[in-house]
Parts: sequence; C-alpha cells; structure tokens
Amino acid sequence: MPEPHYIGRFAPSPSGELHFGSLIAALGSYLQARAQQGIWRVRIEDIDPPREVPGAADTILRQLDHYGLHWDGEILWQSQRHDAYREALAWLKTQNLSYYCTCTRARIQSVGCFYDGHCRTLNKGPQNAAVRIMQQQPILHFHDRLRGDIHAEESLAREDFIIHRRDGLFAYNLAVVVDDHFQGITEIVRGADLIAPTVRQISLYQHFGWQPPDYVHLPLALNAQGDKLSKQNHAPALPGGDPRPIIIRALQFLNQSAIHEWQDLSVEDLLAQAVTGWRLARVPDDVDVNTSFSNASR
Repeated sequence: MPEPHYIGRFAPSPSGELHFGSLIAALGSYLQARAQQGIWRVRIEDIDPPREVPGAADTILRQLDHYGLHWDGEILWQSQRHDAYREALAWLKTQNLSYYCTCTRARIQSVGCFYDGHCRTLNKGPQNAAVRIMQQQPILHFHDRLRGDIHAEESLAREDFIIHRRDGLFAYNLAVVVDDHFQGITEIVRGADLIAPTVRQISLYQHFGWQPPDYVHLPLALNAQGDKLSKQNHAPALPGGDPRPIIIRALQFLNQSAIHEWQDLSVEDLLAQAVTGWRLARVPDDVDVNTSFSNASR
C-alpha cells in the first residue's frame, strides 16, 4: 500500500475535558485532513502527571467520538513512549548537542528571562539538573500556511531550551517532535497559542536531521473577559447533548460556508458536508477571536 500523502493529528493533554476552544483545534485539524483524503490521528499527551486529571483522557476520547470526530488507527499515549524519548536524548548527547544545566528560574529571570548558556561549558553532571539542547540550528522564522511568514523573537529562537526537566519529566518540545516524526505527521493544525514554541520544535527537527511538517495555527476562542478559553481558565466543558449546534458554531467561528438545514442531518452527514466545503483560506488569521461559549452551547 502506498504511504498516505497527508497525515494530521490532534494531541490533547488530559488536564481536563475538552471545551469550545479545544473543539476549534480538533475540528480544524480533522477537516483539513479529511478534505485532503488524509489520515487523522489522535495522541494523548500524558507526560506531565502533576497537571493531569484522573479520567480526563477517557473523557476526551468519548467527547471526540460524541462529536463525530473519529480518528484513524490506534491512540498514541505519550506515557508509553518513554523509551523513544530516552533514545532521542541519548543520541543528542552522543552528538554533543545537549548538556546538563542546574540554573534556577530565579537566575534566568535575573539575566533577562532568557537562558544565557551559563552551563554550556561547565560539564555539569545529571544530579539535580535539567538537560538543554546546545542550540546549533536556531530558527528565526517559519511559514504558516494560514498566516504566512512568522518571525520569532531572536532571544527565544537562539536559546538553549530544556529538553528534559530537572524533575525527571520529558519536556513537551522534545516529546512532540519525537512523536510527530514517529507518526509521520505531514501537517500540524493547532491553536495560535502554540506559535511561539514552533521555532524550537522546527529547530529540534533540524538537529535530528528530520523533515519538519507544515504548520497551521488557528485563531483562539476568547471568553467574555477576553481571555483564551482554556482548562486553566475553567472554560466550560463541551456539552453532552446534541453536538450539531456546537459544530455549526465552530464552523461559523472558522468562517466556513453555512450549512443550511443542518437540523435534518446526522452528525456524520453534517461533518461530511463540512469536509466538502472546507476552505483553509477562509479561516480568520487573527490570533484571538471573541466568542461566547454560552451562545455556542444553545
């Protein structure tokens, strides 16, 4: 069988239930994949136990299924991928592309909030230390298929960022790159709150000698106070009733063509029409878009 030309993904962390902002990211990535007859995968990013809510992962999968967002293949659980992350860390170390660092947050804040490479040449050991990339491939800008060229803050792009935390947990940027490469992801469609770390992730691709995927960063839904809908801001969970009004509201948020007489459609037929009408170019390229979940949930 030939390899699929498009593989997308949705990768939530199990820190709470999905909300309307989560649905925007899930629906956008789903429609972009399906519109290109591609594969759409789901990955549970459960590598930060202190932030995880018991049972949230199963709830997220039930929510996706309830909203008709059916994924392809098996779920990938990051908690089962530790050996792959250790292998990646070991390879970087053998290539002299990483080092141990014992600098505290207070020290980094004291030198301007960006790490200054203090431990690069000190040959620190692993005790009570994080691991940082020895930045050799800074990415100063990248192309977003929705927003065009995005330029990074130079201090962020050139920073030796953490790839393994002092507390022993694997850093998000390392895990997401290793897993996206492993799953063959060709394009990442996600929220605009993840624009900043994109340059670090592309940089890691370069260090590993891997081809980076394309990127699309969707606008963020805001609550009535102008804050991003998020689990941290206690955004209300997606309702468990009829999902179709919420899907329609999400399509309107993404500025897609109206689907008339949707009340007569099943969830599957509604999404099939949404796939047929999907146009990435119509999605607003604002970073933030005001919305009201209370309106969306009616």
